[in-house]
Amino acid sequence: MYGDTPDEKHAWAVHDWNRPKPVKVEPAPYVKTSAPSDAVVLFDGTRESFERNWRDAKGGKPGWSYSDEGYFYCVPGGKNGGSLYSREEFGDCQLHIEYRHDPAAIFSDKGPQMRGNSGVFLMGTSTGHEVQILESYFTSRELEGKEGFVDNYADGQAGSIYAEAPPLVNPQRRPGEWQVYDIVFHQPVWDGDRLVHPGSLTVFFNGVLVQDHWEMEGITTHCRRKPLVPHAKKGPLGLQDHGCLVQFRNIWYRPLASRWDNKTHSSMSADPVAVMALRRETAARLYAKIPDPAVVDVPTLKALAEVISYANEGKYKASFDACLAAARGKFGEKERADANKAIDVLVRNGVLPESARL
Repeated sequence: MYGDTPDEKHAWAVHDWNRPKPVKVEPAPYVKTSAPSDAVVLFDGTRESFERNWRDAKGGKPGWSYSDEGYFYCVPGGKNGGSLYSREEFGDCQLHIEYRHDPAAIFSDKGPQMRGNSGVFLMGTSTGHEVQILESYFTSRELEGKEGFVDNYADGQAGSIYAEAPPLVNPQRRPGEWQVYDIVFHQPVWDGDRLVHPGSLTVFFNGVLVQDHWEMEGITTHCRRKPLVPHAKKGPLGLQDHGCLVQFRNIWYRPLASRWDNKTHSSMSADPVAVMALRRETAARLYAKIPDPAVVDVPTLKALAEVISYANEGKYKASFDACLAAARGKFGEKERADANKAIDVLVRNGVLPESARL
């Protein structure tokens, strides 16, 4: 036993060496991509971008090194001033980041967790959530004995949510090739001290899904299960200094709205008062577009039916009821069939009674 032992909700210990290793798959060849137009670029390959957008733990200039080849890197031996942090702080996001290991600078005699170890920490390193970075090209048991195989605990290899969830498969490229993470992060949601939702991480590793909306169980730590706690809604992106040489480039994120902030269209978080306010606003806008609500024809009746689907009240209801009553003595069979297509939707959803059909 190395970490916290199995319990009633976990069949495996934290960092359990007996836990099955992810199956090895080969990803498609690397294809360099550019940031989308709405992305916030944290590193574009230039020294200016590196020095402007990154800092050390105390807010000072970054202690990591920059290469004129368009990447920055940490070096072994604790010479980097600790982990690196983005000056930009953000919460829910889509994150893109690329990293590489130098085959000539991978420790092979200091254990599997020193093989190019680093980590992508969402919301910083103290209360954050880590997607592990490691050289773990060969970890599957069926590959034991092959050149480059290294035994490791499954929840600590590349693509894992460290100490929680191994990657579904292992699509890592060989050392020396660029590795790509595309991460969708939704932070935990709190109502005071009450946890509303634990948040989630979805991770594509070299284009392969390795974390499928994993709901976080705790804050990333080593060997222990550390429960989630309330924290600020925004934090920096943290890159871990684990004493290994790792290179980084092409880093950007897109801020995402939390669905828990959606008060007008969500079965999980909607506020009925806010919902009705928006429905009335939509009804008013649609009603204003009707040339003359008093006209009795199919287009007007259908337009009024759309209005009352949002707010079946007041002048909207009165206008629809008047048009419907007049239509009963005016519309022919073809017009009634056309109008009933709109009315049937409202009947089916309980806005109108069955008797409203023409």
